[in-house]
Amino acid sequence: MSLISLIVTLIVIGVLLWLVNTYIPMDGKIKKILNIVVVICVVVWLLSVFGIIGHAGNIRVPQVR
Repeated sequence: MSLISLIVTLIVIGVLLWLVNTYIPMDGKIKKILNIVVVICVVVWLLSVFGIIGHAGNIRVPQVR
């Protein structure tokens, strides 16, 4: 992923979050939870893009017999 597409993606996510916070009426607690979830998802996505954490497909779950 190029740096330009990464920056554009972050800008789009930020604008969408700003639009939701500004124009959709909801309780302040729900907005805070939504903001935290979006920030955590973006941080995990960035860590995955830069290769700091691996892809979720590499996780193996042991079989229970």
